[in-house]
Amino acid sequence: MIKTKIIATLGPSCNQQETIKSMIDNGADIFRLNFSHGTLDGHAKSLEMLNAARAQHRHTTAVMCDLCGPKIRIGRIHPEGDVLKAGDEVSIIHSEEQGNVSRFGTNYEYFSQDVEVGQRIFIDDGQIALRVIHKDDDQTVCKVVVGGPLRSHKGINLPDTKVSVPSITERDWQCVDWAIQHEADFLALSFVRSAEVINQLKSYLSKAGADIKIIAKIETPQALKHLESIIHASDAILVARGDLGVEMDLAEVPVIQKRITQICRHLGKPVIVATQMLQGMIDNPVATRAEVSDVANAIMDFTDVVMLSGETAVGKYPLNAAKTIGRIARVTEAYLHQNEDARPKTITRDELVLTAAMTRSVDQIVDDISAKFVAVWSQTGSTVRLLSKERISVPILALSSDQRTCNQMSLHYGVIPRCQPIPEDINQFTHIVDHLIISRNWAQIGDKVVLLAGQPIGIAGTTNAVIVHTISDRQSPH
Repeated sequence: MIKTKIIATLGPSCNQQETIKSMIDNGADIFRLNFSHGTLDGHAKSLEMLNAARAQHRHTTAVMCDLCGPKIRIGRIHPEGDVLKAGDEVSIIHSEEQGNVSRFGTNYEYFSQDVEVGQRIFIDDGQIALRVIHKDDDQTVCKVVVGGPLRSHKGINLPDTKVSVPSITERDWQCVDWAIQHEADFLALSFVRSAEVINQLKSYLSKAGADIKIIAKIETPQALKHLESIIHASDAILVARGDLGVEMDLAEVPVIQKRITQICRHLGKPVIVATQMLQGMIDNPVATRAEVSDVANAIMDFTDVVMLSGETAVGKYPLNAAKTIGRIARVTEAYLHQNEDARPKTITRDELVLTAAMTRSVDQIVDDISAKFVAVWSQTGSTVRLLSKERISVPILALSSDQRTCNQMSLHYGVIPRCQPIPEDINQFTHIVDHLIISRNWAQIGDKVVLLAGQPIGIAGTTNAVIVHTISDRQSPH
């Protein structure tokens, strides 16, 4: 199996039931709905297509809704593609009027109030760079540092500015309600600047009775200043390399990626590496050598998840992209298993100290007895999260009676989630494990499996037993 989890973004290129099913066959674990594009009705149709494919597949998959966040954009430009030249001056105003290279509008009402003289402004993912030289209440005057074609509705980044716009917009709250209604498993939160906004969203979900996990996207310098508190507050972290590469020195992005991955390992939180993983495959059937190395290095840094964006959403070869990233993961994981580095101890909450100690012992037991699998009953997924972070050399079969928990365990490295009714006791649990493993040819009769469970099974926080079990041919009770 591929232990590294793969997120595939849904879009026009892969919104066919057979394509989605083939992507699941090739390792896709989580499907992303990107609310930065399309309508909610359109996403509902994509989800309907996805659910039809999921119903035909026994591999557990999850749904991640990606909130847009506040997007500052320029207005309409006439003529399209008119060129800003280095050294020119240009004025930016809050207006919907049609602009040009001398003066253009922005959708952000407080633009002139927020920016300060000397600060940088980037347009179109940094293709155009400006610096503020003068401002008043109505306009911001900038000098063009790096010129280029000016096109309508391109994004604006303000890396030096403390913007007053909220991280969750009115449109985002509508999308949150949609995600609750459609029982999404994850919400990816954009433009995170502190833990406060994560807690705000958690409170909203809690009041709605929604068990949706929050993924914090790290894409601004402000987020890096509060990184550890953001990681503590969230359920998982996404390294949004695209916006990071615009907001910060591009050369710093690989270092930031490694730093975030290391802290997430230490704190026991899943981490996703995203943006331009196989960018060339949007237009080409094969990846570049540099892209393959990039994906492999992310996995060697112990990321839990790699994400495909435009490669599957709008690319010409969505299935090829999924196959390629899966193949890279499989080869890289094989190398890691033969050349294991020292793994740092994972920090955990006081109430999970016993569970954490048990999960750390499992890796040694697996190696000593050459076990083929680890099987765990985890009602809420907490034990599975800790096991996954230990990077055990064999797959982890994770069982729960809660379908949402099973879906959300799709995010964890090395985990095969399965939804099952709660067994009466440990004996019935071992019967279920034997049946699942033998029926899928994952191991043979006589192979060893390490089991983790608690008494009574199905009660959160009771994991207290590690059992070495030999697979038998007993029939699983119904």
